Amino acid sequence: MIESLKQRLVKPRPDRVSLQGRILFLVDDPESLKRQLAGEDLSWPVRAPLRDNISTDEITPAYICYYYDEKLGDFPYLGLKAGKEFPVTRGSVKAGGFVCSVSGKRRGKGSSREQSPYAEMCAGIQLVIAENIERIYRENCQNLGILTSTDFSLIERVRRGEEIPLSVFTDGEGEITRGVIQYGGLFHYNLARLQGAVRVSPPATPRRPMTLAEKIVARHWVTDLARDQVGIPYVKPGDEGFVRTDIRFSHEYVTPMSAIFWRDHVGENEKINDPSSVFFFRDHLTFLELAMTDERKAEGLLDVALELKKKQEDFAGQQGVRLYGELARPMLGHHGLPAGSEAICHSKILESHALPGQLIIGSDSHTPHAGAIGCIAFGVGTTAIFNSWLTRDVRIQMPPSVLIRVSGTTPENVTAKDFMLQILRHPYVKNGHAIGKIVEYAGAAVERLSIDERATMTNMAAEVGAFTGLVRPDDKAVEFLHRERGMPSSEARALLEGLSSDPDAEYETVIEIDADRLLPMVALPGDPGNGLFISELGGRVKVDIAYAGSCTAGKKSDMDMYARVFREALERGDRVHPDVHCYIQCGSQEVKRYCEAEGYLEVFRAVGAQFIEPSCGACINAGPGVSYDRETVTISAINRNFPGRSGPGQLYLASPYTTAASAIAGYITAWEPGMVPAGR
Repeated sequence: MIESLKQRLVKPRPDRVSLQGRILFLVDDPESLKRQLAGEDLSWPVRAPLRDNISTDEITPAYICYYYDEKLGDFPYLGLKAGKEFPVTRGSVKAGGFVCSVSGKRRGKGSSREQSPYAEMCAGIQLVIAENIERIYRENCQNLGILTSTDFSLIERVRRGEEIPLSVFTDGEGEITRGVIQYGGLFHYNLARLQGAVRVSPPATPRRPMTLAEKIVARHWVTDLARDQVGIPYVKPGDEGFVRTDIRFSHEYVTPMSAIFWRDHVGENEKINDPSSVFFFRDHLTFLELAMTDERKAEGLLDVALELKKKQEDFAGQQGVRLYGELARPMLGHHGLPAGSEAICHSKILESHALPGQLIIGSDSHTPHAGAIGCIAFGVGTTAIFNSWLTRDVRIQMPPSVLIRVSGTTPENVTAKDFMLQILRHPYVKNGHAIGKIVEYAGAAVERLSIDERATMTNMAAEVGAFTGLVRPDDKAVEFLHRERGMPSSEARALLEGLSSDPDAEYETVIEIDADRLLPMVALPGDPGNGLFISELGGRVKVDIAYAGSCTAGKKSDMDMYARVFREALERGDRVHPDVHCYIQCGSQEVKRYCEAEGYLEVFRAVGAQFIEPSCGACINAGPGVSYDRETVTISAINRNFPGRSGPGQLYLASPYTTAASAIAGYITAWEPGMVPAGR
């Protein structure tokens, strides 16, 4: 395979680029957006404010990601909220002849879905300009060949049709990022790499104290791809290269598109490199039929989504890759209804595969979940997954590290989720300064957390906008590997050797959180950074839906919390409030078996909560627990509440304790051990 690829002609881009087309300003004013889509060009600077915090959920809502080819060009920005409206319609961006898209802060936050920039590219967008751009989204753009910039002076140059030196986009970039831009995407760059036209020089970083993350990355640094040489003594922030992966995984949203890229660029009959370290998951859309509206079904979207399942199954079979698939429910009449999946991808990776010190990539922004036992685990896009099947490595520019230390004694009703809601409203994080950086969680309060609770924090590094998050592996990790995997404790402890930050390691900043001062929190609808203490809400917020579970809150320790609150309620003679629909969704079949063994399923049934098999479900607007109108209020223990994330309603984020207590009370309330909340 490699020999045949070495014969292909590959050339870099011209030294100057000319972008011929219109500029689309993504502003927070629906009428201004509508006028642009109708043909009017706005002057720069625009009067309406540019939209900040545009997530990939808004660029391509979850249901759009059922498509995985050039049809995506009809759909960019369909979920974009301007004011109180969603002004972009199907095909309007593509028909408008736009070549450049402009927005404000934190462009491309949220899910790692590469469908977002791919949809933009297929609609004609060749350049994205924003004040700052999230790492995964920016990397996905570069991998596909879309240019990105934070230089707003380019707007008038594009408008004049001026030839712009390619150096405008490559200056200040590292060697590899510069090469990817020059070759118009990652695959062509890797072809040049295989052909010897591009040689990546390993960094010559001198001896220095290193963080835990830097040590792991250094161990995995690829020095010579052809000779399979890996490992260097030291790295520092800014070093750029390729790192060898221990595990690569993808789910049904990404595998089919990657498989199409593989077929088109490599060859349908060629085998991927080391399939034993690759895993596929059918976890995102297993309950879609129960959540999709009749209108969308009539549009044929359910059939499109089911094609993703078939494509992934076929490719897994061809390649000999382990697929954690969909479970078939016993036939009811002549209809076979879905019954969830074996596991959510990153939940299963931590549960059964990840080891301390490993380097893991996945097609989900919450891949850092595995950082709970001291892994470098980060989300990548479709093109990076596809390329990793060929090379087993992935490109990286070593990010700076941020230390978040949570000290003190945690109140009984405060959880790791409350830690994260406090961190997310910290000015350093809220203002985007942690974007693309590695977050190391430490401190006495973190050390006391279980691995499951640590996973809540590393999982939500995605909401921080971080490259990844991790916790130093310790005796809790050893106990976890022994208990969950049956690994001998001595073998598990040996994996921890050298896995700690040096005492004088360099951090860009240190954030101190005092657990003693924390109270149960809630994030207001729209963004996980909208955190408040529940006591600051200023009145009762009635709840229509309580959704507890998915990956962030579907672990064993989360089930312990739900069961504790519900058992107390049953002892008082209380059940889920009659006006509340309560759903509990676990992250894997292993968690379900745990619930069965502990008697939790009976507790959930008795209290009036509906238990759901593993799936991403309502967290991605694809399962029971979604809202169907803007007035519906949901309290949820999931990780993000961007507009439209779980339907059009108002979604509040909270801990498992708070979510369960609110389901009983009928309004948002903190759980207090032994206390009876007043009813509505």
